[in-house]
Amino acid sequence: MLLLVRHAMPAHGPAVPPHEWPLSAEGRQAARRLVARLPGDARLVSSEERKAWQTLGGHDTIARDRRFNEVTRVEPWEGGYRELRRAYVDGVDHPDWEPRADVAARFDAGITEQLVRAGGRPLVVATHGMAMTVWVRARLGLKDPGGFWTDLRFPDAHLVDLDSGTVERVLAL
Repeated sequence: MLLLVRHAMPAHGPAVPPHEWPLSAEGRQAARRLVARLPGDARLVSSEERKAWQTLGGHDTIARDRRFNEVTRVEPWEGGYRELRRAYVDGVDHPDWEPRADVAARFDAGITEQLVRAGGRPLVVATHGMAMTVWVRARLGLKDPGGFWTDLRFPDAHLVDLDSGTVERVLAL
């Protein structure tokens, strides 16, 4: 079982880099509800970004793997960032953004390794919207990546079946 989790809502602002954003109060509450519904024997892995590992409870026992970090990019704080992100997941490689092929390759390597480390137990990976979408598109042939990304919630959980090539939202939060 592979469960991809998009992190809960962070407390964000231009004074702090996105990879350092902690969860907001609302995000912490939503994360607690999510963690309570995860399989008890799951291997928990997150990106190295604070909001991702906090979404899984923030414990030292959560493995952190940089391959699940969000897309590296240079983008404006205000105005136009949603359109840039949607275009990116739909197939546009922007200057000063990590190439989508690189994101998909690093994410895939992380999934492959972490599934082995899970040893047959469920694997739960807390990550980020664009990185998740780029990987799902590359690995499963997602037909509407922009729609998938736009529909992601804070937090969100999707069950990925690598054998059937399907992804579906689970754990209505």
